[in-house]
Amino acid sequence: MTEEHQRLEEARNHIIHWKRWGPYLSERQWGTVREDYSPDGQAWDYFTHDQARSRTYRWGEDGILGICDDQQYLCFALALWNGKDPILKERIYGLTGTEGNHGEDVKEYYFYLDSTPTHSYMKGLYKYPQAEFPYTWLVQENQRRGREAPEFELLDTGIFQENRYYDVFLEYAKASAEQILIQITAINRGPDPQTLHILPTLWFRNIWSWNPNSPKPLIKVAKSDQQFSVLEASHPTLGQRWFYCEGSPELLVTDNETNYQRLFGVENQSAYVKDGINNYVVQGDNNAVNPSRVGTKVAPHYRFTIGAGETRVIKLWLSDAPNIPQPFGSEFSRIIATRRSEADQFYHAIAPPGLNDDQRNIQRQAFAGLLWSKQYYYYDVETWLKGDPNQPPPPPERLKVRNQQWNHLNNADIISMPDKWEYPWFAAWDLAFHCIPLAMIDPDFAKNQLDLMTREWYMHPNGQIPAYEWNFSDVNPPVHGWATWQVYQIEKQLHGTGDRQFLERVFQKLMLNFTWWVNRKDFDGNNVFEGGFLGLDNIGVFDRSSDLPSGGYIEQYDGTSWMAMYCLNMLTIALELALENPVYEDMATKFFEHFLYIAAAMNNIGEDQRQLWDEEDGFFYDVLHLPNKEQLRLKVRSMVGLIPLFAVTTIEPETLNKLPGFKKR
Repeated sequence: MTEEHQRLEEARNHIIHWKRWGPYLSERQWGTVREDYSPDGQAWDYFTHDQARSRTYRWGEDGILGICDDQQYLCFALALWNGKDPILKERIYGLTGTEGNHGEDVKEYYFYLDSTPTHSYMKGLYKYPQAEFPYTWLVQENQRRGREAPEFELLDTGIFQENRYYDVFLEYAKASAEQILIQITAINRGPDPQTLHILPTLWFRNIWSWNPNSPKPLIKVAKSDQQFSVLEASHPTLGQRWFYCEGSPELLVTDNETNYQRLFGVENQSAYVKDGINNYVVQGDNNAVNPSRVGTKVAPHYRFTIGAGETRVIKLWLSDAPNIPQPFGSEFSRIIATRRSEADQFYHAIAPPGLNDDQRNIQRQAFAGLLWSKQYYYYDVETWLKGDPNQPPPPPERLKVRNQQWNHLNNADIISMPDKWEYPWFAAWDLAFHCIPLAMIDPDFAKNQLDLMTREWYMHPNGQIPAYEWNFSDVNPPVHGWATWQVYQIEKQLHGTGDRQFLERVFQKLMLNFTWWVNRKDFDGNNVFEGGFLGLDNIGVFDRSSDLPSGGYIEQYDGTSWMAMYCLNMLTIALELALENPVYEDMATKFFEHFLYIAAAMNNIGEDQRQLWDEEDGFFYDVLHLPNKEQLRLKVRSMVGLIPLFAVTTIEPETLNKLPGFKKR
């Protein structure tokens, strides 16, 4: 057993909370539905990138290659300034849905290079141009181009010519579950010496502005000399942490409070505001940071002139220990090297035999991408709809925009995201697919994710699984049964036994979801299903998530095929559970028969010509039902027509022989 496997065991058995700290910070909180209090639901426009440096978030935080605790009380991320940009580089930039010629699109280059499942070691890379970042040019050129033209990327601006950029590597290594070593390595890849400002930033998520009963946390300078400085961060729930900073950088302290004066032209409620460090460094405003060095947001300010090809390294330590006598001695380097080596051992152990070095690296970085894409996701829909008691009430029109039927949904969890910039919100069916590779390295986290989506604070009381924050009521393919079985099998292969309690718990909740599909998405009760968008980008003649302009409805071959597959997934799980509990034998029979009904309905050639199968074309098509009872096949061919092939399973003879009741039926 490797050291990382041992840490996973300690986390699984609740001995040591190795996963309290991780890459749970979003890369984009601005422009999200959660931060949108507009009357029309235009989330991208309500809270913009330009506002983000000055405006406090309500539901989360963001930063570059950052970390936080699992409740996002205390956050850390990288900030940079090349001496030319109009603002600090504190967050990843990209175009909004209306600015990009192909919709929203991130316009930066950053890479997830490594991570272990407990985040005992992580490494990321951000490429920072030395010339002024072309914010305006990127917007204007992409808006000028039509949808048929390629996107105008940062690389197309020529800003990286002659390698005039910095590679900024960020490494995290845990000395213990509560002690995190941070090493920043900046390399000048260009031909000339350049000045780089590095501002590693520590701050508290603002809870106190929305909840007047929440005590305000505090960061203050505890020690400062030529060797290192120490910042003490005190939080009423998280407790105390100490942030050790190598050398004697200037310590800049402000508050994570909205700059109302800049944004809205009214007096600030706090003397020091969120963009105070930006204004001090970039604009030279000496009054923008607190001279008493007390607040809720702090950054040590390192300034280096780095020669061509040269490297500068900064060492930091976030700890629950107040008195580390020599934080940046040889022990620091030893811990970093040890965690790197342990990460090597872990990934060597889990890689299939026969892979060459390139293949191992591809697999390892793919896992790093998944692990870095965990995010603290906080969204209390009822509070979001009603507004906070000490804030102006939201416009009543927004109650008709989205998610008003999801008052019960209250999320505050670490969730695997499709992408922490473009999609910094969970997408239920994407998540199901994430869980398959995640189970190979951390089956407990994979099981947790599938379980979450079926818990009562996620799943609707009617049994629907929430899709994504833009419209929780949208319909995604029912793949959670398949994912649950796959994760169960992967863990069984890894550990020798499967987690039957997990399998049974999720199966019970998926019964509710299956019933929701049958009751809500089978318009005529004939085992042919509608569904709507269903997650795939098979955009057709009609918006399948909305009412048809002609009236009527569409029977969908993909929706029906997914339900046939869902039947077989539930059948497979029921058979496994029936081996130890005969009650599930009846459930297996139920799903087997339901599958036969759906298969017959898809292939039936009746007098009314309702079948989805076209015998002449040898393909499945949607059927449009008009109000006048006319039925039209929508002969659009795509890979979606192959989804019926997913509905296949094999029942082994030994399983049948152990379940005589099911076999007889």
